[in-house]
Amino acid sequence: MIITPAEPHDVAKLLAFREEAAAWLRGLGSDQWSRPYPADKLMGTIEAGTVFMLRDGPTTAGTITLTPDAEEGLWTDGELAEPSMFVNKLTVGREYAGQDLGGRLLDWAGDRAHRAGARWLRLDAWTTNEALQRYYLGRGFTYVRTVQEGAAVNGGPRVSGWLAQRVAQPADHGFTDRTPAPERLGFAA
Repeated sequence: MIITPAEPHDVAKLLAFREEAAAWLRGLGSDQWSRPYPADKLMGTIEAGTVFMLRDGPTTAGTITLTPDAEEGLWTDGELAEPSMFVNKLTVGREYAGQDLGGRLLDWAGDRAHRAGARWLRLDAWTTNEALQRYYLGRGFTYVRTVQEGAAVNGGPRVSGWLAQRVAQPADHGFTDRTPAPERLGFAA
């Protein structure tokens, strides 16, 4: 499988992934991702070069957003002073479920963050999705805290404020990486 930067034409696939994941989560009794994500915000992240697509031949198997920019209101000033990269919108197509592609995408993100000079790979997860939280803990993340104050990026109350982090480090994720080298973070070594 090959990982590449997302392109503008990928917006429709990314929105479809989100709808597919939301329907699956609804079937599990979760309201995660039930509010539509604004296409213009998604296009902005693609144009910023922070969205990546995992491709299996002509099929998109998964996606991950990896950015040096934290969502406002989640991390403290002290935490933001540490070199970090942030995972968002990790999604694997349902037909690829059970193959640990999500875990491998997290390993890829940790490796890329390390190469950018980050100390931490950080994420926020749906506050009420305990299964997802356990998944991240099982993938080496450490719980930091839960933030419930503030508003979500796509409107409404903050619903994704369960914060976790793990050390950014080299990893053998097994993907063919066709992404440009990451820009170094602007922190003193």
